[in-house]
Amino acid sequence: MAKYIFVTGGVTSSLGKGIIAASLGKLLQARGLSVTIQKFDPYINVDPGTLNPYEHGECYVTEDGAETDLDLGHYERFLNIFTSQANNVTTGRIYQTVINKERDGAYLGKTVQVVPHITDEIKRRMLLLGQGGFDIVITEIGGTVGDIESLPFIEAVRQLQWELPEEDCVVVHLTLIPYLKAAKELKTKPTQHSVRMLSQEGVHPDVIVCRTEEPLGPEIKRKIALFCNVKKEAVIEAADAPTIYEVPLAMMREKLDLICLKKMNITQYSEPELSKWKEFLDKLKYPKSKVTIGLIGKYIELQDAYKSILEAFIHAGAMNECKVNIVNVHSEFITDENVEEKLGHLDGLLVAPGFGHRGIEGKITAVKYAREQKLPFFGICLGMQMSVIEFARNVLNWPEAHSTEMDPATNRPVIDLMEEQKSVTAKGGTMRLGAYPCQITEGTLAHQIYGATQISERHRHRWEFNNKYLADFEAAGLVASGKNPESGLVEIVELPNHPFFLGVQYHPELKSTVENPQPVFVHFVKAAKEYAEKKDAVRNPLLQNEMI
Repeated sequence: MAKYIFVTGGVTSSLGKGIIAASLGKLLQARGLSVTIQKFDPYINVDPGTLNPYEHGECYVTEDGAETDLDLGHYERFLNIFTSQANNVTTGRIYQTVINKERDGAYLGKTVQVVPHITDEIKRRMLLLGQGGFDIVITEIGGTVGDIESLPFIEAVRQLQWELPEEDCVVVHLTLIPYLKAAKELKTKPTQHSVRMLSQEGVHPDVIVCRTEEPLGPEIKRKIALFCNVKKEAVIEAADAPTIYEVPLAMMREKLDLICLKKMNITQYSEPELSKWKEFLDKLKYPKSKVTIGLIGKYIELQDAYKSILEAFIHAGAMNECKVNIVNVHSEFITDENVEEKLGHLDGLLVAPGFGHRGIEGKITAVKYAREQKLPFFGICLGMQMSVIEFARNVLNWPEAHSTEMDPATNRPVIDLMEEQKSVTAKGGTMRLGAYPCQITEGTLAHQIYGATQISERHRHRWEFNNKYLADFEAAGLVASGKNPESGLVEIVELPNHPFFLGVQYHPELKSTVENPQPVFVHFVKAAKEYAEKKDAVRNPLLQNEMI
């Protein structure tokens, strides 16, 4: 039987419940236990697929095509396992299920209520993954204790705490210990109030994890333990870390995993095997070189909008023993007149995915600069489509070329709505989503990167390369090096006479993990590194002699 750990949050949002959950999962996994993590979000959207990135950060897509919370990306990056539709549940999905059952007559004659019907459905989904053969299921409850929308989830945890055997259920509560600079003191009152509020709902935490900017002394821990009714050793310090990847080691030093194992009465476990993790951290902390890569997008002021891309660069940088410095460039403000000023100092250029017409011309201008200046270029989804439009306009001399997403009336729809999407009217969960196969042509850059002719990557799009124009593009030098074997959809385009010019229709960033960095990112960073070295050699003849 699986055992269950629930992670709740208090005082404020954005404390890092997902990172704590992923770190705990990593430590338990490193001790030989099979672990999975799920996220319960209290918003009424069925999934985050229709949310603007400004509202909720990036939408993370799983192998089975679920549009999910970005925390699932952390779960996969830390545990190096796939998540699925079952790993992310929202209030909207819970109510949708209950209402559909009511319409079908499942509750005939009964008044459908939050308790027990909504809470029963929440509990059913909380326990669902436990039937998959896992030793431990970690469940992160989104939002903050005290939020109205979180109450049914907290009530479901209360019921499970009562229904499950005591050793099968652990509650970890993440809270904030603010430091008042004027008084030079750490304050425990917000944590006390948060735990009291949780206790009023009938849920008693077994472990309290305290986010803090300053170290917690023994006296502070004793005070929290006393007023919150937990053991002193169950008060865990979670100090701010330079990188999220140091958090598992910090939690291991605080013995978070051992405390949970003791509470769950698990005695058969090994010493944590974290050699690959520590090797990654050493490369991350002590790089031998540095590159500057421009991220061209329209949500650059919000780092969570491109979270998986930023993390994939961290993984690829460590693999190359190279620090990747990301420069955010807003595509809306790139013009022919200032493109050199904005992009001339870069060692590589990534044009980010997205939707809508805002900032499109700036992205096309950026692609043109990278192509003409032989600057390493990488386009993802919309970024790949922009590279196709730029090539059509400036190499094929089709100035009217565009995507029907931005210009439905264009005479040269080189990017067009997928045939199966033309009859779709609903917005939620209707894109081409999840993992699809791709067949790669031998002898191409893509083949060199993957070392295989058959791959599988995740997608999230409605528009595609218009194969009506494929022969024209290939005759002019653009190579379609990867295609879907069934539909013929172009998945990868590249330019052979360029140091690195690659556009992909899929989202490779979604499968990058600490232990398995995504190969396209690894090779792109390598190309940027070589570009930077050549640039430095030109500036410094002594370095050029050394290279020779």
